[in-house]
This record gives sequence, structure tokens and C-alpha cells, in this order.
Amino acid sequence: MARFIGVPVGSAWYPATAAHATGALCDDCPLRGIEPRRRGFAHNDVGALETGALPVSITDLPAAGTEPPQPEKSPPDAAQQSPPGAVEQSRPSRSGTARAVQALAMRLHFYAGVFVAPFILIAAVTGALYAVAPSIESIVNRDLLHVDSTGPARPLSEQIAAGVAAEPGLALSAVDPAQHAGDTTRVIFTDPSLGESERRAVFVDPATATSVGDSVVYGSTGALPMRTWIDVLHRNLHLGDVGRLYSEMAASWMWIIALAGVVMWLHRSRGSLRRLLWPDRSKAGRPGSVSVHATVGMWILLPLLFLSATGLTWSLHAGQHITSLRQHSSWTTPVVDTALPGAPMPSIPAGGEHAEHTGGHGMSMPVPADRAAQADKVLAVARGHGIDGPVEISIPAKDTTAFTVKERRLPGVYTQDAIAVDGRTGDVTDILRYADWPLMAKLANWGIALHMGMLFGLANQLLLLATMIALITVIGRGYLMWWRRRPTRENDPFTFGRAPARGVLRRAPLWISVPLIAVTAGIGWFAPVLGVSLLAFLIVDVVLGLIAGRRRGAVA
Repeated sequence: MARFIGVPVGSAWYPATAAHATGALCDDCPLRGIEPRRRGFAHNDVGALETGALPVSITDLPAAGTEPPQPEKSPPDAAQQSPPGAVEQSRPSRSGTARAVQALAMRLHFYAGVFVAPFILIAAVTGALYAVAPSIESIVNRDLLHVDSTGPARPLSEQIAAGVAAEPGLALSAVDPAQHAGDTTRVIFTDPSLGESERRAVFVDPATATSVGDSVVYGSTGALPMRTWIDVLHRNLHLGDVGRLYSEMAASWMWIIALAGVVMWLHRSRGSLRRLLWPDRSKAGRPGSVSVHATVGMWILLPLLFLSATGLTWSLHAGQHITSLRQHSSWTTPVVDTALPGAPMPSIPAGGEHAEHTGGHGMSMPVPADRAAQADKVLAVARGHGIDGPVEISIPAKDTTAFTVKERRLPGVYTQDAIAVDGRTGDVTDILRYADWPLMAKLANWGIALHMGMLFGLANQLLLLATMIALITVIGRGYLMWWRRRPTRENDPFTFGRAPARGVLRRAPLWISVPLIAVTAGIGWFAPVLGVSLLAFLIVDVVLGLIAGRRRGAVA
């Protein structure tokens, strides 16, 4: 009779290999269904195969038709006995539910991670560039944004006149007065030759009232071309609406991948806070990659959830549903009324949270010189009502519309106060304080500013940059884990890593699977890109399962 190392599984003996000593059980291994404590050496005695100190015996192969020898059991202590069926009735429910949730999270994290991570990686790289774009812009475009002239600023009307002289063929739209000494004033024009949300700005030295140059500016932040190019790259890869699908895919899946990873790592860390949050440097190879991947992911979990939620508000399809939800819930950004008494006119937004991508152009009609001269009076009235930060003054093309003075979205600006002033009389016709905004409108505005790196200035930008670098690290480690999980074969060295076992949803309890399917359907409707891609994953999974089944049948 042959001698072998084995462990009893039912009425048969299963031969042990070195792989089982490391816990690397194959998908169809009979030991997979046995609790770790009953696998013997499988997880608890890594060196057992080499030393011979196995928790199961080394025995002769039983003759055909005989039962394998069973280890003797000492009778349990009476004090430790429990009523028959007590453990059996409770333990399978808890362990079965935990295993179902864990297996589902593992399979979801695997498929979404493998196929969606490239989109998230692109968003992370372009997002890192966008995070630091404002700081880079202030250096690259210093000749337009700053001047070395000293002395008091000339009247705002003279600065506007200098801008109009530089672009006499364009319609005056607005003016952004210099906020600090050394800053330039922007005189902004509507240019029909430019794209959506783009305007032409002439930069004027406020001390000399002379033009220092002009450039295209974009959105409510007045981004210059370099920052605009990075912004569009991050949003749609310069591919228009088709390109926006990439960013929507990344934002739709990132929170799901992150939460599934948390479920997996909480189970594996087994209550150890150090293992949960700090990489284990003593591990190498795939275990080391797992530790870095998971712990770094835990550190950036909250930023990723935040970026995923706010990123969806810009998306092509889910963004429309979010906008509709906000409108029905009265969470939209309030507007200031610019119509003068007796002359009803459409209201002008006070600075919506997505104004970075919506321009807010003024009227394209020429502005009379006397109306532009009223800008000094209007600015003084706004300052007198406590609007002291950097502002943009919208200059009306008709005398039936009031001037609008609203705070600009710039780093360190936390409010969006707006005031409407009659340029002829200096009377305030409407005022909108940020404190009066609905709470959800405030949170949305702050959230978008934080996403753009505008809320806390340089600190905000560095936080986003660090998050993106960490996310790139997590994705890289994830793919390294997947590659190292592949079966090594000399004739096929490029085999991909195996996916976790399928069928987890079928084995899950009904009280988990039914609500999960319902919630998934609802989320898929709200975020169509997520729903369609999830359906595609399921189809691929079914097809791969059928192919694998046929191969096993052919081998048998």
C-alpha cells in the first residue's frame, strides 16, 4: 500500500499538497467547504508538510471499500455541552450570511476592479493635473495676472475704457476689479467666435489703466487656456459627450469598488487596527501587495466616496437625474432678480455650483459708454452692503436691467453673495445672501468647490493631489495582485489571474439577494452607465461560466 499525507473529507481521504499548507486552495478543492479549524494543517500549520508535524496522521492508504480511520474523540465535558441543535441552528445562519456578503464583495471588487480601473486610473492622472492647475496657472500666466506697478488704482470706469479700446469690436459683458495690489483687472467681452462658456478678457493694469494683454477665459473661475485644457481633459478627454462616458464610468463605479474592498479588508484584518490601516512591510510578493493595496485604500476611502458623489453631478446621464432631483427637492441655487421696477426681465444666476462649465455670458449687445461709467457707483454700493471679496460686475446692455455684483469662485472664497443695483440711481433692487441659501444648495456649492480644489486654496489642491497619487498606487498594486494570482505554467506564462468563485448570488440568502437585486436595479436606472456596464459584466460572467463548463465536460 502507498503512503500519503491526507485529511478526512466525508468518507474519503483527500491528499494534501504544499499549496494547502499555504492556504492557497484551488476553486474545486474539497477543503474549501470545511471550516479552517477542521482543515488541519491547511491554514494553521504552514511548515507541517516539511517537518512531518501534521495535525492529521500519516497513514497507509485504506483498502478499497473500507472507511478511513477516524481520530478518537474524548467525551465533551458536561459543563461545555449545549442543547442538541443549538449551535447548528444559529451558526450556519451567521456564517452563511457573512460568507455570502464576503464572496459577493470579492467577486464585485474583482470584476469592477479589473475592467473599470483603467477609467479610474485616467481620471486619477488627469485629476492630479487638474488639482494643481490653479497654482501652475498663476506661475505660467503671471504676465497677465500680475503687474509690478505701484500707486492707487485709477477709477474703474477708466480701466473699463482701456479694455474697450483694446477690443472695440466686441460687446462688453462684465468686469472683474483687481482685488489686491499687483493684481490686474479683467474687462470681459462676449466673443461670438468662441465656444460655450468661453469669453474674451482684456487684462488691465489698475494703476495705469493700460492693457497688458488679452486671453480667452472659461467659466465662472475665469480659467485661462492651460487650465481650461486640463479641465476638459479630465472631464471628457477632449472627445465631447462621448468622452464624458469615461468619467461617468469612473465616478459611477469608484464608490462601489471602494466599499466592496472595505468589506473584504475588514474581514481579513480580523479586528486589528494596525493591520487595517498600516501596511505590513514584513510581507513580500502578493501578500505585500495586498497589504499596501488595502491599507492605502482605507486611508483614502472618504475622499474617494466624496469625489465619486460630486463627480456624478457633472456626468452626462446620472447628472441629469441629480439635477431633476434637486429641482424637485428645492435644492437648486437661488438667483438674484435683475429686473428694474416696471421692466420684468429674466433673472441672472447668482453663481451656480457648476458655473465653471456654464459660462454665464452677458448680453451680446453693445454697452453705452455712460452705462460703463456707472460701474464705480455700483461697486461702491456693493462694498457698502458688505460684499468685500473678489467680485464680478455684470454690465447690462439695456437700461431696463440692473447691474449684478456677485462674489467670484476663487480659492478661499466660501460665500456667493450677490446684489442687483440700479446703475442710474444707485438703489439696491435685490440682494441675495449666501446665508439665505437652502442648506443643500450650500453643501452642493461647497462640495463642487472642494472637488475643483477651490475651497481651501493650496491646501485643498495638495489634498487632492495626494489622494490621486494614492489612488494610482492602489490601482497599480491591484493589477499586480491580479497578475501574481495567475496560475504559473511554462507553456503559457501570460495566463491571467483567476476570478473568485462564481455563483455567490445564487448561494446568498433570499433576504440578502432579493433586496440587493432591487437596489441594484434602482441604482442602475439612476446611473445608466453603471447599470449598462454591470449588465455587461454579468453577461461576460455567464459566457465564461458556460465555456468553462464545456471544457470540464470535454475533459471528463
